[in-house]
Amino acid sequence: MDPAISLIREELERHADPGIRKSSQRFFREPVTCYGMKTATATTIAKKYRAKIRSWDKKEILSLCEELYRSGYLEESFIASEWARRLSLRYDREDIAVFRHWIGTYITNWASCDVFCNHAVGDFIGRFPDSISEIAQWKRSENRWLLRRPCRSSCRQSTGNSSTNRYRLRHSP
Repeated sequence: MDPAISLIREELERHADPGIRKSSQRFFREPVTCYGMKTATATTIAKKYRAKIRSWDKKEILSLCEELYRSGYLEESFIASEWARRLSLRYDREDIAVFRHWIGTYITNWASCDVFCNHAVGDFIGRFPDSISEIAQWKRSENRWLLRRPCRSSCRQSTGNSSTNRYRLRHSP
């Protein structure tokens, strides 16, 4: 495990609140593993550690993101989403395969899905608007998280005419 991940997890543990952990469950149909903290606290932690890894190679940062997603903790998914979003100027076309993998493998609740898709996937579409046809193919998946947001909300983040983008997503084969 990367030392940065260990430090993040220690800090998340320090900020964990059993009351918030318990009350968080009411927002989800499925059981959610969380430390128990406000989203703003997790975002502050993400920004703090992003400053330490900002100059790292994109591949290294994406590897850390995957490790955070793999944990299954809600707050760690928020940190991974924040870091992935901050890489948007460094996105390559191939990154969509990584994003699809994360959504299909690690995202297990609406909050993680919405945070990731509305920002990272939306920014990807903004950078590569012609990727909409590929993302629209996700609607054929049986995975509900691949169905939930990428084909609907991420258009709002994209550049260009968002009503045109919504039309292309709805009417693609």
